[in-house]
Amino acid sequence: MNEEALLRRITRSPGLLAGRPTIRGHRVSVEQILEMLAADETEAGILAGWDWMEPDDIKACLLFGAQLAGRERADAAAG
Repeated sequence: MNEEALLRRITRSPGLLAGRPTIRGHRVSVEQILEMLAADETEAGILAGWDWMEPDDIKACLLFGAQLAGRERADAAAG
């Protein structure tokens, strides 16, 4: 799956989790998944927690986080 397709899995809605980025409109935030991965939770463990979640959802969270970090780095260099 290409990057554009992966990032379409990340959604924002003002009425859902205060507009934080979520996975496909569900009440699971990108931040939550990234924190779980940082705490050594496995992909299999994360997927087991939500029957609707797919491996590409986790990849989308990682890509979103990487792109956000890249923007922060670019902002810091510009400032």
